[in-house]
Amino acid sequence: MSQADNEADEAFTHEKLLEAIENQLAEGSPAAAQATLNKLTLVGYERADSLDLMAQVLAFHINQMLEQDAPFDLEGYEQSLRNLPDLPDKD
Repeated sequence: MSQADNEADEAFTHEKLLEAIENQLAEGSPAAAQATLNKLTLVGYERADSLDLMAQVLAFHINQMLEQDAPFDLEGYEQSLRNLPDLPDKD
């Protein structure tokens, strides 16, 4: 796979993660999504940057789910959202 293909895949994935975050906000579920966006905005983050951080958290938890072949950890995801702007540890 070429670098251009990788970049296109990453852009597509990021777009889908942002879409998922927007859906969570629109549905009000989990509630931590809106609370996190409000908190980040309050401390000076632009909306786009806040959504980007939230998408990184979602990607982290999806990756964990796949690596561990386990159900999605909603409680862990919500806790990670609340911890923003600190991102979850990779280990």
